[in-house]
Amino acid sequence: MTIQFKKILIANRGEIAIRVVKTCRELGISCVTLYTDEEKDLPHSMAGDQFVCLGSGALKDTYLNQDLIIKICKDLGVDAIHPGYGFLSENAGFCTKVTKAGIKFIGPSPESMILMGDKTGSKRKMEEVGIPLIPGYHGDNQDPSLLKKEASKIGYPVLIKASAGGGGKGMRIVEQDKDFDESLDAAKREAKNAFGDDRVLIEKYIKNPRHIEIQVMSDQHGNHTHLFERECSIQRRHQKIVEESPSVALDEKLRKRMTEVATTITKAIDYEGAGTIEFILDGDIPGAFYFLEMNTRLQVEHPVTEMVTGLDLVKLQIEVASGLKLSYSQESLVQRGHSIELRIYAEDPDNNFLPSIGKIFTVGKTQARLDTGYQDGNSVTISFDPMLAKLVVYASDRAGAIKAALSALKEVPFLGLTTNRDYLSRILTHKKFIEGETFTHFVQTYKDDLQPKKLNQEELSLAVAAHLLGNTSTSQISQNIESAWDRLVGFRL
Repeated sequence: MTIQFKKILIANRGEIAIRVVKTCRELGISCVTLYTDEEKDLPHSMAGDQFVCLGSGALKDTYLNQDLIIKICKDLGVDAIHPGYGFLSENAGFCTKVTKAGIKFIGPSPESMILMGDKTGSKRKMEEVGIPLIPGYHGDNQDPSLLKKEASKIGYPVLIKASAGGGGKGMRIVEQDKDFDESLDAAKREAKNAFGDDRVLIEKYIKNPRHIEIQVMSDQHGNHTHLFERECSIQRRHQKIVEESPSVALDEKLRKRMTEVATTITKAIDYEGAGTIEFILDGDIPGAFYFLEMNTRLQVEHPVTEMVTGLDLVKLQIEVASGLKLSYSQESLVQRGHSIELRIYAEDPDNNFLPSIGKIFTVGKTQARLDTGYQDGNSVTISFDPMLAKLVVYASDRAGAIKAALSALKEVPFLGLTTNRDYLSRILTHKKFIEGETFTHFVQTYKDDLQPKKLNQEELSLAVAAHLLGNTSTSQISQNIESAWDRLVGFRL
């Protein structure tokens, strides 16, 4: 049996759209890409074999305009939609509409999305299956006095979380009973604004957690597999910025336990396609881990899994959606080497991570894997996520991967914008990161260590002189003054 799809529309933008196009081309599948008026010059706009402009306006009128996207599919004879991540990738209503229109949604069923997309509902299901959960309250009764009583039962500190949320919105850490009411009001208000749903759940706050996620892949024939783990403990504002595989926190025994729990979950919900089971690993209790949530889509950090397994996850998604059986067995999979992914953002970490906008003069070139939706001359606006690129490296061991990552960061300066590139280098060279002692509040705990080093005038003068001269002779500089500045890869005044 072969893949049945002849044409796939990618309902997304930027680097993930380009990433899906790459695999479609390798599979001989025609693809359609989308773009807006302000994205005409971005690489993804014309990356497909066909491309359609969504016009302008708010996201609801463009990338979130379900009816428009389905109409484009019908007009162009599209067989399937790949949603990428974000936007409509976990929208059960969109998945249902697509299916009713006779188009295949490359992802799980709407039922799986609904079940696992709701934090409260998913935790109830996990309780039924016997999956370890963080002690907490996940009930329907949202009376503030009851929630406060439950928090006292659990024991402070507790975490208030939006039931329908993600990305850190509608989330508050409460250290003491006297702060609960104010924190609850703030969490509910934020949840209502972000998700239209102010329901919350209460959990015990794990003080030294590591964020471990298991990549899963299931087909339509009852085969449920895992593709090992990724560690995503380095985060800012609950958003991951450094991901790696394998995790130094897992030995073979713990890895086996966690991956078995992950496949138990996919079997229990009859899952289809790619997904990620996220766990909290308790840093204070050896071997203790708890189910956090499931993402029913491809993850931003999927490249590190591809690096250590040698598998193309997008290809597997397309094959599974087409009805094919998984092309490998669980026993045949092996984790080899070490991979690190760095998310390069247009933001200023030294100014409270303030977003940066402007024109990119030079992206740079590297031998490492660089997944980006930008090229030289493109402008970055406030209309979309500030992530510029994902820089992914691979080496035989973790020390080699850290060294490769530091080297690659210097090769992609994204000149013209303020980015978190130097900040990422500071994380990679931090003693605790090198030792593998990471946890989700790493950035906050070591914020003083991660501040830029202030140079004295002599150091600044020497740095400028070194960059100006490089390997270029004085006579060459005098003949062509621009050649000196052309050599300033990674240098910014």
